[in-house]
Amino acid sequence: MPDNQEKKPPPAHAQRSPVATKSIATGLLLATLGAIFFSGKAIIVKLAYRYGVDAVTLIMYRMLFALPIFALMAWWASRGKAALTRKDWLGVLWLGFTGYYLASFLDFAGLAYITASLERLILYLNPTLVLLLGLVLYRRPVTRAQIIGMAISYGGVVLVFGQEVTLSGPDTAWGALLVILSAVSYALYLVYSGEMVKRLGALRLVGLASTVACLFCLLQFVLLRPLSAAAVAPEVIWLSLLNATLCTVAPVLMVMMAIERIGASMASQAGMVGPMSTILMGVLILGEPFTAWVAAGTVLVIAGIFVFSRSGK
Repeated sequence: MPDNQEKKPPPAHAQRSPVATKSIATGLLLATLGAIFFSGKAIIVKLAYRYGVDAVTLIMYRMLFALPIFALMAWWASRGKAALTRKDWLGVLWLGFTGYYLASFLDFAGLAYITASLERLILYLNPTLVLLLGLVLYRRPVTRAQIIGMAISYGGVVLVFGQEVTLSGPDTAWGALLVILSAVSYALYLVYSGEMVKRLGALRLVGLASTVACLFCLLQFVLLRPLSAAAVAPEVIWLSLLNATLCTVAPVLMVMMAIERIGASMASQAGMVGPMSTILMGVLILGEPFTAWVAAGTVLVIAGIFVFSRSGK
């Protein structure tokens, strides 16, 4: 071979230094743990419902314990940054209401009627809802492959929903509707938060919007429940503390750190472990049934989202 012939660069994996490889491994681990910890929220909520607490009180305690952490996060991310304008504050209030308060409350309310497995599968459809909202609001195009992926995923949810209606009765439909509305509310947050994330930064926006959501949840409890309703079983307190830290704040930070290391696309692929971990914990901790219908529906949902996400690249 002539000396002056241009040599091909080595493949990408050969160019990675040990530090880069370690960073990728750390990012994948953080994304996976974040998905598992976040999926544990439904398990904790279902456990707390066994002590006679309602959704309004339960989410109040979760947000009460999370409030100091989110407020500290907002303060830390705001150091040395320009003050928020009136438009920024209105945006934070709107995103805090739709993305964290309303979505969380509807999710908690729905979990009183359906299994944690079905709840997680419905919420896992969130990327498809973002796409549909983009189509309706901004006329963004949808590819044929994305439509196929959505059809596969929605078919999986319908499969699990049909079996749960047969076993649990018509209340399942109401619970599923509440969780679907929760997913729509969070999709609205994602659709409208893009510009604010660029302007304020992800950590600052999450901290501010979550703080607003915490205050909404506390106000909701004060308006709808007597103060005596705060007297709950000690187990509810401990479960809410665990929910606020391990299943709310920790996953947010883990996923953000993962995205910094491996990017949003790879982090979202690692997040596919979420539905499987919820179903496994539901079976082992809650004693929820794991049938061939649940297994088939889960496979369809994950496969459909995989096809959907790959086609969007």
